[in-house]
Amino acid sequence: MCTTTENTDRPGTVHGLCEPALRLYATALREGRLPRTDLAEAPCLVQRGLILPDPDDERWGRPVPASAALTRLLRPLAQQVFERLDTTAALVDALLPLTSVAGREQHPEITVVSGKPAIQESLEEAGRRTREHILTLHPGSKRPAELLERARKNALPPLQRGVSVRHIYQHSARYSTPLNHYVDRLPYEGLQIRTMEQTPERLFIFDRVAYIPTTSQRDVALRITHPALVRYLIHVYDVLWAGATPFGEPLPTALPDTPLTAVQQSIARLLAEGHVDEVVARKMGISVRTCRSHIARLMLTLGATSRTHLGALLVRSGIAGAGRGDA
Repeated sequence: MCTTTENTDRPGTVHGLCEPALRLYATALREGRLPRTDLAEAPCLVQRGLILPDPDDERWGRPVPASAALTRLLRPLAQQVFERLDTTAALVDALLPLTSVAGREQHPEITVVSGKPAIQESLEEAGRRTREHILTLHPGSKRPAELLERARKNALPPLQRGVSVRHIYQHSARYSTPLNHYVDRLPYEGLQIRTMEQTPERLFIFDRVAYIPTTSQRDVALRITHPALVRYLIHVYDVLWAGATPFGEPLPTALPDTPLTAVQQSIARLLAEGHVDEVVARKMGISVRTCRSHIARLMLTLGATSRTHLGALLVRSGIAGAGRGDA
């Protein structure tokens, strides 16, 4: 039996769900409801919002679909990931210029690789040494065709020797002809691709070696082999992966009671937060022109006569906050 105090690290739990809770939740999903008396054994089901009171019969509880619950529960975790990565980037910006002050390398488990050719060479060497997994994260949707072709050739040997390869892109990359060509020419079982609305900066992980950029031009990178840091980055990646949509599946649509597509709803939320078009486009991984085209369709759908009117409609309708879920 779980307690009312959450402890997500104790043995026998999965992110705060004890074994009895998982068993009862599975039963509720199969049968469509669960006696509320059974919840005394697993109060975490109510705390996590996985079981809600039956509005028609107070003796029963009804399960929230696992897909909806997963999206809601992952959202605050993903937000924490983004915040920690922002903090990491700020620390790198502050301390990287000081790395040359020391007379000798103090931390060989974190080394600086300068210049795009040197970074590419280091990445390719790490790929040749990989035996277990390659994890990559790519913001935006504009990877050049020649770069994707080079990536395809580099991915072939690891895939052929059984290495698991996972990529995360932004949703907008689904409409990239070079990326679809890349996928079509790598029909290997070990290759998996998912997309998500927003991603943090670029990330590569080859078994127990990770690479992150330190500049917006991505011409300087950190090569990380510190075991704890690499484990943390793999955990970050797995959290993002769990919340992403498989490349071969359609994107989740907006909520049934909203007249918007999922992309329009995401743009509406960013606009309501006060972001300008350029920032919205960057966060969505699309061009400013495409972003403004979506905004124009959004105004047409909602009947807005101006951008100010659109902002008021978004706030009043609650559309911008739809699908957020509670922490």
